[in-house]
Amino acid sequence: MTKASMFPKKIRVLLVEDHPIVRRGFNLMLAMEPDLMVCGEADNGPEALQKILTLKPDVAVVDLSLKSGSGLELIKHVRAQGSPVRILVFTMRSETLYAERTLRAGANGYLTKDEGTEKAVAAIRLLMQGKPYFSEALSAAMLTRLAGRASAPAGTSFASLSDRELEVLELIGDGRTSREIADQLHISIKTIESHREHLKTKLGLRNASELANYACHWANNQ
Repeated sequence: MTKASMFPKKIRVLLVEDHPIVRRGFNLMLAMEPDLMVCGEADNGPEALQKILTLKPDVAVVDLSLKSGSGLELIKHVRAQGSPVRILVFTMRSETLYAERTLRAGANGYLTKDEGTEKAVAAIRLLMQGKPYFSEALSAAMLTRLAGRASAPAGTSFASLSDRELEVLELIGDGRTSREIADQLHISIKTIESHREHLKTKLGLRNASELANYACHWANNQ
């Protein structure tokens, strides 16, 4: 037996998460696993993209909410660069609203944080086997839709929103101003105002006040 076979190469994981406590918990968890290691960390989209391209991790664990940019846009940028990294979304955001969007963008798996880091470890190993990871509930919902048996889901109006519009709605619900949203997503205030108008039209809202109230109520009830 060679030394290489005695000490197999570890799965290199990049953590993309804006909460230091969550990153620390992941570090502690992966340090106990003989086949896993953290090769880098990032708390925002631009930094994460740069580290994915330079460090070339096997798996990137990505939150959708970041300090700058968004996890969904990061996934799109990573795939546009042709990176083969496997991407596991690990977030508090509802899988009902976001899972299929992230999978279409190029993610390989989706896991909500309330399922715990233990499941994330299992998901990382599954992704390395070339298999996708998502919950049983999401799997069943996707199979039902593919079979053409799906009834209209609750909150169907959200289906008409673009990925960017959904992100803007989320940030409005967090109480962000147009300037703050523009800075977070690296786009112009004019573009944000255009998204606001589209949101009002698609959601049947009359003015900015109704949009703010709707967004806040939605954000608090995800």
